[in-house]
Amino acid sequence: MKKLSFFFLLVVLFSSCSTIKYVKENELLLAKNTVYIDSVKNSSIDISELLMQRPNAKALGVPLSLHFYNLGNPEAPKTPSEWGKKHIKTYNFFKDVFSEKQSISVAKTFIGFNNWFLKSGQAPIIIDDIKTKRTVGNLKAYYQTEGYFRATVTSKKDTIGKRKGAITYHITKGNPSYLDSIKTFITSPVLDSLYQLTKENSYLKSGDHYKNENFIKEANRLVKLFRNKGIYHFNENYISFDNDTLKNYEKTDVDINISDKIEPFQIQKIKKVNVYTDYTYNRRNNPHKDSVSYNGINFYAHRKLKYNPKYLSQSLFVKPNTVYSDSLRNLTRTHLRGLKNFKATSIRYNELSSNELETNIYLTPIEKYTLGFETELSRSNIRNFDVSLKFSITNRNTFKGAEIFKFSTFGSYFNSNNGPGWEVGSDISLEVPRFMTPFGLNKLIPKRMFPRTKFYAGGGIQKNIALDKQNISVGINYKWNYNNKKSIELELLNTQYIRNLNVNNYFTIYNSEYRKLDEVATAYDPSYTLPNNTIGNYNQIVAFVRNVLTDESFASSNPTEYQNTLNIANRFNIITSDFLIPEIAYSYTYNNRANIKDASFSFFKLRIANSGNVMGLLSKTSNSLGQKTVFKIPIAQYFKTDIEYKKYWDLGDNNVLAHRTFLGAIVTYDNSDIPFSRSYFAGGSNDIRAWRTYDLGPGTRSPVLEYNIGSLKFLTSFEYRFDVLGSLKGALFVDAGNIWDITNSDFVDDAAKFNGIKSLKDMAVATGFGARYDFKFLVARLDLGFKVHEPYLTGNGWFQNFNFSRSVLNIGINYPF
Repeated sequence: MKKLSFFFLLVVLFSSCSTIKYVKENELLLAKNTVYIDSVKNSSIDISELLMQRPNAKALGVPLSLHFYNLGNPEAPKTPSEWGKKHIKTYNFFKDVFSEKQSISVAKTFIGFNNWFLKSGQAPIIIDDIKTKRTVGNLKAYYQTEGYFRATVTSKKDTIGKRKGAITYHITKGNPSYLDSIKTFITSPVLDSLYQLTKENSYLKSGDHYKNENFIKEANRLVKLFRNKGIYHFNENYISFDNDTLKNYEKTDVDINISDKIEPFQIQKIKKVNVYTDYTYNRRNNPHKDSVSYNGINFYAHRKLKYNPKYLSQSLFVKPNTVYSDSLRNLTRTHLRGLKNFKATSIRYNELSSNELETNIYLTPIEKYTLGFETELSRSNIRNFDVSLKFSITNRNTFKGAEIFKFSTFGSYFNSNNGPGWEVGSDISLEVPRFMTPFGLNKLIPKRMFPRTKFYAGGGIQKNIALDKQNISVGINYKWNYNNKKSIELELLNTQYIRNLNVNNYFTIYNSEYRKLDEVATAYDPSYTLPNNTIGNYNQIVAFVRNVLTDESFASSNPTEYQNTLNIANRFNIITSDFLIPEIAYSYTYNNRANIKDASFSFFKLRIANSGNVMGLLSKTSNSLGQKTVFKIPIAQYFKTDIEYKKYWDLGDNNVLAHRTFLGAIVTYDNSDIPFSRSYFAGGSNDIRAWRTYDLGPGTRSPVLEYNIGSLKFLTSFEYRFDVLGSLKGALFVDAGNIWDITNSDFVDDAAKFNGIKSLKDMAVATGFGARYDFKFLVARLDLGFKVHEPYLTGNGWFQNFNFSRSVLNIGINYPF
């Protein structure tokens, strides 16, 4: 706690540094803006955005960017000669000792540092009376667009300290205006008939509060309506609104005017559709040597036609003899881009007559073969240092249907807690932009939902991490977009075989198990010495466990030690067992993020999985534990559900509050155990950040075991993200959660079991702060987590190890959620 107090003392001292270093005597640094709306203090972000001047950005209440700017000097020399005149002694020293060239280099270095401070920081915001008046105008105009035509806005400037000032804005809205009569004047009979069919959907209705936003929405609705009904040339310039408030400013009469062209609007149809499959600007005038027509669509190529028209046409929603539609044009463009076969897609129209259009679609393919090479450096509490290399080759349009075939191979070398290790593997995949299903099931999902199929197979080998594993995976995934916010994925035949290659290393890896057995050995036979936990002694240690478990007299005389041995044997069987995991899963994802710049959005994902149901029914063999097997390999049989919810709030000035909640559970049946890879763990850089991966839980059990896992997990986090300086970002976070056991196994400690809602009091709680640097293509992240509540401590588990010595430094890439 003393170290933490010292840290926060440094923050306080830094915040006390002068912010008015470059504020002149006749100037005021803007320290505060306050807006009152009808005498009530306002905190709306929308209103704050209208203020032309806002105080310097702050991080945790400290204007760090301003302090950084103040480390420089805006009046410092700009050239080496000017710097030399101001620092004559230093300049001449380097000139006499070294050379004139060296003196210039030193001057440029100091000038560069000064410019860096100025560019990276933020200059002091000086109160500008002209901008204040413009802000008053902005606020008044804003409320007029909201229907408050008699709104008044005043401003007041106050001095609140030495060369510091504040501005207060007082807004009196007055009575709002409401829409009264609404009339339409539509010149074109064609447009009028279309309008009448959908006028109930209008954003302008009598009695509604006047809002300029609704007029914009109505104009956009009309443009969308007409252009999706074949009026190709229509745009917002043909729409105008006349609003009359002369009789009574609290009632607005609205005239909706829609004008016609000189040549009257007509509904236009698509007569021809031409697709140029290998278009490039340099060859645009060259003749096309290959062409074919399919379902009335013409396909052309300068050389040989490489795309099968039958499959490429499935991404074309612009069809001959159909009415022109903006929506279908945009849907076509989206689907063509989603094929990931073309680096450029352009859709253009030629007018053949007053009511006929020709559609030309220009596609510029990506190179058929592309090579990929990736390298990565990483660190975790399991792998102290990890160097990974990955090589891949991609073949596009593999079978002339815009398929993507990819082969990749990877390898990594790392230094783990058990010494140097390595991992190698490879995988292949084939992505098909349509459903590959029998019995015509592909017709169940409309093509506008962009259905796609992915076949994959892969495998890998790990050496010197845990028990060394070999895994082989094969599967088929189906995915489609219900709309632009919802997507669905169905994983079929998602089968994985996991084989442990070095079971003899168990008691070396899981040293805590060995220590418990050593205590059992002392109670079992004081004269017996348990062999060291080396690979060579593995069989002797296993034999000792079997002897203890078959000794009924020891079970009655030493029930605690016997139960510990039984628990160790059960955990040993689960972890060392090979598994065949034939999983089927359904996933539903909802994401309402509008674009990459949208900072206020929600995310929800549900995944339901079952393993071994069908294969278990077909299997006629079992092992000694009653588990269904195939070729003597236990079949993993379980139901698993994961639910994740994320919410982001834009607080303005690049400040974001982020929240994440996760709940997952796995339940087995038919005597099956839970595969280690399907279990839940807690801790790590994307989890509860005051504990390392696998170090927490389950329940209130003391974290003395390696690789702690559970069958139930709950996690919730809040993170406040803010700008610090340029691309450097900061964060404050709180994480809470834990894992528990819900198998009701007799081999699991009671402290690890979930006992209903009351077990939630056993959640671990962490807090901390982080620094992130945005490289545009990725975000490098450092988070320092502190233990707030440790559920495994007896008595009061709050703030017992809340200090730097027990903190955990997390290194990660991109945001944790």
